[in-house]
Amino acid sequence: MRGKAIKKRVVKADTKYGNANIAKFINYLMLGGKKTIAQRLMYSALSEIETKMKKNPVEVFEEVIIKIAPQVEVRSKRVGGANYQVPIPVRGERQFALACRWIIGAARNIKGMSMSDKLAKVFMESYEGVGDAIKKRDDVHRMAEANKAFAHFARF
Repeated sequence: MRGKAIKKRVVKADTKYGNANIAKFINYLMLGGKKTIAQRLMYSALSEIETKMKKNPVEVFEEVIIKIAPQVEVRSKRVGGANYQVPIPVRGERQFALACRWIIGAARNIKGMSMSDKLAKVFMESYEGVGDAIKKRDDVHRMAEANKAFAHFARF
């Protein structure tokens, strides 16, 4: 490895709930540097969850992230002229990043609502164990299970 190792920046907790994971999610949600818009979307989605589900929205958010976060994923590995899809375990930081990405992608694919309503809908569906984000996680796990035979190549 060349040069110095880059220090991991710590994201400060968000202003309303004091949760660092919500602040990170807002950063993933943000487009074009418009952080106040992303905050407004996220906070209105969380307040909608609170009114519809009658539960603490931060706990719902945390549980949804845990439900969607993948345990294993496949990576391509070239061995002797052939590419194999090798299942490898996912680190904690990447689990969170993938879960956020899948939630935001599922919300953006819904048509005909405001983004805060879409986010709230995806959170509520995922909390119940259904929806596109859960399906994406299941697809990744199924792919890893199907390629379990190539796990012995997993020396990264």
